[in-house]
Amino acid sequence: MPTVRGCHLPDELLYDVENHTWFQETGDGNVKIGMTTIATAMAGQLVAFTPKKVGRSVRAGKSCATVESGKWVGPAKSAAAGEVIEVNQELVNQPNLANDDPYAAWMVILRPEDWGAVKPTLVVGSEVAGPYEAKMEAEGFAGCA
Repeated sequence: MPTVRGCHLPDELLYDVENHTWFQETGDGNVKIGMTTIATAMAGQLVAFTPKKVGRSVRAGKSCATVESGKWVGPAKSAAAGEVIEVNQELVNQPNLANDDPYAAWMVILRPEDWGAVKPTLVVGSEVAGPYEAKMEAEGFAGCA
C-alpha cells in the first residue's frame, strides 16, 4: 500500500487525485466512491455528509455528495457520470466515520454510464504515490498526522 506523507492509499483502489476521491469496482458493473485519507485530513473532523439521493443522476466532474467539516464545506466530485443506486447511511448518521477510516466509509455506489471511458483516466493504487506527492506539494499539504 503506497503511503505518501503519512497518508495511506490502498493498492486495490482507483484514484481521482485531482478531486481526492477513490473508486472501487463492485463486480456487478457498479462502483463505490469514497474520500481519500488526504481529503479527510485536509478537511478535518467531518460534521455533515449529504449525498445525492438514490435514483438521482450524477454528471461527470460534479458532486455526488456535499461534505462539511469545521473548516470546509464542499462537493465530493465523481469522475464518472451515472445513477446513485446506494448511499452509505452510516456515514450520513456519523460523518466522522470517514475520518476514522475513509476506505471503509464509502459515500455512494454509482451505476456508471461509461465506466470503460472513465476507468483509464483514474490512477491505479500501485502508481498513485507520484501523482499524489506532486498534488500535495502543489497544494502545500504537509501530510496526514
